[in-house]
Formats: sequence, C-alpha cells, structure tokens
Amino acid sequence: MRIVNDIAVALATYLEEDTSDVVMNLASPPRPEMGDVAFPCFRLAKRFRKSPHDIANNLKKHFEADECSDTVELLTKIDRIETAGGYLNFFIRRDFLAQSIMRESIESGGRPGKSCEGEGKTVIVEYSSPNIAKPFHVGHGFSTFLGEAIANLYEYAGYKVERFNHLGDYGTQFGKLIVAWKLWGDIDALEASPIDELTRIYVKFHDVAETKPELEDEARAAFGRLEQGGKEETTLWQRFRDVSLREFNRIYERVGIHFDNTNGESFYSPLIAAVVDELEKKNLLVESDGAHVVNLEEFDLNPCLILKSDGSTIYASRDIASIFYRRREYNFDRNIYVVGIPQKNHFNQVFAVVEKMGFPNPESNVHVAFGTVKFADGAFSTRTGNVIILEDLLDTSVAKTRAIIETNNPTMEPSEIDGIAEKIGVGAVRYTFLRNGRERDIVFSWDDVLDFEGDSAPYLLYTVTRCVSLERKAPESLLERADNISDGELGLLVSDEEQELLKEISRFPHSVLSAREAHEPSVIMRQIMAIARSFNTFYHNAQILRAENEALGAARLVLAQAVGRTISAGLRIAGIEPVEKM
Repeated sequence: MRIVNDIAVALATYLEEDTSDVVMNLASPPRPEMGDVAFPCFRLAKRFRKSPHDIANNLKKHFEADECSDTVELLTKIDRIETAGGYLNFFIRRDFLAQSIMRESIESGGRPGKSCEGEGKTVIVEYSSPNIAKPFHVGHGFSTFLGEAIANLYEYAGYKVERFNHLGDYGTQFGKLIVAWKLWGDIDALEASPIDELTRIYVKFHDVAETKPELEDEARAAFGRLEQGGKEETTLWQRFRDVSLREFNRIYERVGIHFDNTNGESFYSPLIAAVVDELEKKNLLVESDGAHVVNLEEFDLNPCLILKSDGSTIYASRDIASIFYRRREYNFDRNIYVVGIPQKNHFNQVFAVVEKMGFPNPESNVHVAFGTVKFADGAFSTRTGNVIILEDLLDTSVAKTRAIIETNNPTMEPSEIDGIAEKIGVGAVRYTFLRNGRERDIVFSWDDVLDFEGDSAPYLLYTVTRCVSLERKAPESLLERADNISDGELGLLVSDEEQELLKEISRFPHSVLSAREAHEPSVIMRQIMAIARSFNTFYHNAQILRAENEALGAARLVLAQAVGRTISAGLRIAGIEPVEKM
C-alpha cells in the first residue's frame, strides 16, 4: 500500500533516517485490534537514551502536532494512532484502506507485484538436469518444478531469463552403457521404450560385472574411445542421447516447460583444457597422490579435484568450464543452479575455485538447494522398484482427480473432464513440491495432495473457479457497475472479514519480492493460500450477488475479482494454470 510508504517518509523525517531503513522496520500487527501498520521503537532506545515506550509516545505527538501539508493529508487517511509496549500503531481509515488496496489491484491487472527491477539484466536458471539413459524420477521433478517457478519469478521482475537444462550426458557410465548395448541391446525395445531398455541393459551390466569384473575394464576402454572421438562409440552415445531427450521432451511438453539451452556435460568437456591451463598459469593447481587439485583452505573447504590421477576429468571440472562459458556468452547477472542439498559441498568448491581464478562477482553464482521426496506408506507403487517415475506420479494424480470430478459432476462431458483433470492433477503435484520451504523433505500423501479443503492446489483452483462463477452468475447491471466502480462504492468494504481479505491481497506483491530474493516460491504459495482461506470465510458469511444494496454488491464482486486475479497470478508463477470449472 502506498500509505505505508507515506508513513515511512514521515517517520524518516522525524528520525533523520533513510526511508528505506524505516520501511524495513514497519510490520503488520498480528491482530486487527493492534492496528494496520506497526513501527517498533526498540532499536532507537540506545540512540535516544529513552525507553521504547517513551519514544513511541514522542513520535505520536510529532505526528499529531505536525502542520506540514503532507502529514496533514496523511492524517486524513488515518483513523487513529496508538502506542503499546514500545510500538507505534497506525489504524488506517477502513474506507480509505479499501479504496487504496482495490485501486492498486485494479491497476496491476493480472500481474500484481510485477516490477522492472531486472530490465536489461540476464539470469541463467539451470534446473531439471536428468541423466541421459536413466529414468526421469521424482527427484528431477523437484528440480524441474522449483526451477521453473524461480525462472518465472525472475521474468515477473523484468529479467531476461535463460532456462538451462544441463543434461547428465557424459562420464564413465556411458562406457558401461556402450558395452552393455553391444552385448544385450534390443533395437526394437529401444524404439518402443528407450529409457526402459537403456535402464534394463545398464542394470544387467552391473549384475553381470559382479561375476565378470573384466567388463569394468572394457567399459573404461569404451569411454576412453568416446573421449577420443571414436566413431562407433560417438554414434551410440548420440543415439542414446537423442532417444532419451525425446522421452524427456514429452514430459516437459506435458507440464508446459521449454528450455533455451540443453548443453550437457559433454558440451563443456572440450573447454576444460583452457581451465586447466588458466589454473596452472595462476599456480593454483597442485599435485596430490597423482591427481591435480585446487586447495581451498581459506574457504574452509576440502581441495577441489580437477584431474584424476589418470588425467581424466570429473564433473567439477566441467562445471567450472561452464561458468566461464556462460559468463562469456551471456554476461549474466546471476547464474543459478537448482540442484539438491547433497551437492552443496560440490558447488561451494566450484564457486570457490572460480573466485580464486579471479572470476568477477563470484557471488553471482548461486546454488539453490532442495530436499528429497518421500512417500507415505502405501502411497505409491512403482514399476521400477525403488525409483519412482515422475510420469507415473502425474498419471496417478490425474486419474485420482478424474475419479473425484466424475463423482461430483455425473453429467459433465468426458472430454471436458479429461482436460480439467489433467490441469488439476498435474497442478496438485507441482503445488506439493512448492508449498513448503524448498530444503524440507516432501512426504507425498494422496489425502493431502488432492484435498479440496486443505493446503492443496485443488483448494486454490476451486477458490478461483468460485470467483469466476460469481462473475458468470452476476446480473448485467451489477457487472456494469463493477466495471465502473467508484471510490465511494469501494469504501463500503469495511467489515472485519472484508478488511482482513483486503490486507491479505495487499501482501501479495511483497510475497513476490520475498520469494524471488530467497529463491523460495513457498512464500507465494503461503500467501495465496492465506488469501483463499480469507476469501472463503468471507464468501460463506457475506452476501455478494444478493447484498443489501447494489453498491455494496458491486464492491464485493470487484473484491472477488481481485481475489481471483491475485491467486491466479501466484498459481501461474508456480506453473499451475487456473481452471474456470471444476
């Protein structure tokens, strides 16, 4: 709300502080009876050598005695100012609060909280990053949905976002896969179900190698030939990569995600020689038991391995090369890696190495870590043992959603049910990945995921459809009045429940900013859930289309429209498309 900034300006003038510092200290009281905006005075006690209570009282007197035109105008919008326990509490006039919040909502349209902060800046977000020839499991789903939400957050702030899918397409496992294919590969099975076939022969390689360890030597030799550009090995590797990508892209298409760059580890491997040369020039590369490492004692980290004793590289070498490549080609403002918690040490080492190499603004490289995915007992059965395939999870969610819709809507057309079930089912899975802090482990329970009354995507989507339904059912005269709503009509939204809902809507823009700064989409998810809860309480207790007069009905309809817009904006940032019917 703009009035919050006006209060901050006045306080900053009295205190001779920067307005931004005062804004950071302003807070929303936990209960309505404590006011709408609170300023804690505790940090000022040492400076003024007074108690926080006395400072709050003095500030209150300053406000009430100030004859400055700006302050006089500000006070016309404030009902009263109170002090309590070292806090200065402002009670904004209810009619003005309603007018202010609703006008800001109407002006922002379908993108509340958007900004131009990132104009002219590029952000790279690397996420998903499945391994070629291996199943696309739920762990990749966590990275995929979290990364897409973070990319959306940056785009929402005006940044140019480059979406990178750093494919795991290189390493000694490809030597094993090449050997396994020559021994047991089935071309028809590969065409029919690429990942299943490649997984089958890879598992078989390990099973057989337990009794025939010479297979490991053959695999190392095969990977060596691949590194040297061997024709047969390169052809097989390219085929494995192509069929795997075909499968992955089918999943990405389903969830509406598209990448700008799919350079994998193989792309960066030829660039490692230049990195090694630079490390040697700067005397940063040291020998350790035949291998070559960079010491990171000053960062309180273990040495980072760059070259193995046999001269081969590891993925740390490739990640270092990728950072310099991305800086050169994209001149990024931030380079973000959405990768699981177990890789924290790896990225700490990689970022420390590039900092020692003199990389400009090393803090622009950011690791966004996330937890693991678990399932409640009996929540999920899988066709691949302990690996839970993301597509199986999506299919199950959609099927369960379809069954619920069919039960509740026996006359709905099957084709319409299919479309709605797909959106809700996929959205329910996405929301489950994003609703809690990203470093917390996720425990899937279908009762929670598809609970239409709980902390779930279906509940949020149902709230949006409820708002849409109100607009659909409203008489033409009410819709016309809502389209031309006056400040006087908006000022009628003064009940406790209307005021609480308005405040929740007003908090959404800040939740967008906080979510982006912390790379934590759950902040937005919590806020739109708070809006939905508040709206549904209001909806059940107030007449909207049958209000006591048309002016109040129009104001309440505009309020419902603001709820629908705001929740929809949050859902879209999360990659969840709203539906109009459920």
